[in-house]
Amino acid sequence: MQEFGQWNRACAIGVPGLTTGRSVHYNLHAPDLYAQAILRGEAELSADGALVAYTGQHTGRSPKDKFIVRDETTQAAVWWGANQAMAPEAFERLHADFAAHAAERDLFVQDLVGGADPAQKLPVRVVTELAWHSLFIRNLLIRPGAAELETFVPDMTIIDLPSFRADPARHGTRSETVIAIDLARMIVLIGGTAYAGEMKKAVFTALNHLLPGRGVMPMHCSANVGPGGDTAVFFGLSGTGKTTLSADPSRMLIGDDEHGWGPDGIFNFEGGCYAKCIRLSPEAEPQIFAASTRFGAVLENVVLEPVTRKPDFDDESKTENTRSAYPLPFIPNASMSGRAGKPKNIVMLAADAFGVMPPIARLTPAQAMYHFLSGYTAKVAGTERGVTEPTPEFSACFGSPFLTRHPSEYGALLKRLIAEHDVSCWLVNTGWTGGAHGAGSRMPIKATRALLSAALGGSLDDAEFRTDPWFGFAVPVDVQCIDPAILDPTILDPRSTWADKAAYDRQAKKLVGMFIDNFAKFEDHVDDAVLGAAPRALEAAE
Repeated sequence: MQEFGQWNRACAIGVPGLTTGRSVHYNLHAPDLYAQAILRGEAELSADGALVAYTGQHTGRSPKDKFIVRDETTQAAVWWGANQAMAPEAFERLHADFAAHAAERDLFVQDLVGGADPAQKLPVRVVTELAWHSLFIRNLLIRPGAAELETFVPDMTIIDLPSFRADPARHGTRSETVIAIDLARMIVLIGGTAYAGEMKKAVFTALNHLLPGRGVMPMHCSANVGPGGDTAVFFGLSGTGKTTLSADPSRMLIGDDEHGWGPDGIFNFEGGCYAKCIRLSPEAEPQIFAASTRFGAVLENVVLEPVTRKPDFDDESKTENTRSAYPLPFIPNASMSGRAGKPKNIVMLAADAFGVMPPIARLTPAQAMYHFLSGYTAKVAGTERGVTEPTPEFSACFGSPFLTRHPSEYGALLKRLIAEHDVSCWLVNTGWTGGAHGAGSRMPIKATRALLSAALGGSLDDAEFRTDPWFGFAVPVDVQCIDPAILDPTILDPRSTWADKAAYDRQAKKLVGMFIDNFAKFEDHVDDAVLGAAPRALEAAE
């Protein structure tokens, strides 16, 4: 076994039982990983200098192939209603077969950290067979300094071998694809998929399991901080604008996807950003566009124009889920510490394709917990086979695939923190206005940004509010502080933007019913205040 790079000699890959008859490359930097990836035919170079890789049949996560080892450690702690169990004996067989598979391949190792708060950090070793995967995870997690690498000892190990094929009969899997997590030994095995996002989400899953036991809130959110030190967090599912809206030139970016809320405030879990880049443009998202079109960025499933080799961000022929992974310092106003104070504002983002929700609403703490546990957004017609009309997507805590504990644990922790620190809570609709998808139009991004700026800056505190008859939250009636050329005041009342008011009422009643049906599974886990925050299926709007 030939070993290259910089690492702790007392903690090579042989310590957890890995070996190979080929080469092991430790902690290579971007130029060397570019060279390896291109030489090995794994990726290609764009005209702008980004490394472009294609993930084959898996262009997104495979949640049905994710398993957690069910043992004495996890039996009572894990939410088995939403997590698939794997027997310890099956994991042992899988682990041994992974080691045998790795022994015939070159390996790339990155020693990294999840968590910018030193008191909460998780040292992670990531072993991959693909050089571009090594660059991806190096971009996404926090990179220790050279001196730290000399003494680095991981608390968690991820082994990612896309060429490995699981055997359902032998390993207890559903298919040849597997993401298996042993939370007792903190070992993750990923095989049968080249989608790189599985690695970062495995770290998020582990932190979701570990941190609540310390009283720290793990969150699927972006975060930024204003010039006055006011921190804001943005919850939201994919496609709701979490990355776009947090990348505000007037505020410092903490991170775009995963954070913790501990005794000392907010801290990023990551050292990079993983942005959706379908239809990315320099006009709408200048910072993300610039970060995605330079040396060091990794583009996943982005098609290159054949002659110019320029990324065609409008081309969705491989997938709509095209991605860009780049280090956080690629954003000019990003925080180098990855830390900020306790949040002053919490924003919950929903891309409402039903066209029912207002562009912004103020939530009470009980309403905030209700909507946090609901985790609502909507898929639009045509995004998936068979989807012909807007379809609700409810993902508890805005990240149910990554939760190991019951959602009520995270909800109760968030509710306590909101009350203790007097946090203002907002719901923002980045979806449709004037009708549902197909009839209405997308909420103007300039209007959303202006409303958010007013909310975070305190200008909305002086606005007049009405109570929404369907959802019960407070909606501004008029916003004098925003230029009418940027924000047409009529969009503040979604019903008024529909030509057919009766059609709006039917759509609102339909969506409210979906909320109520979805929340039934949480009713035994929340108090009367949260139950009272539920929307109501009225016969007609007031």
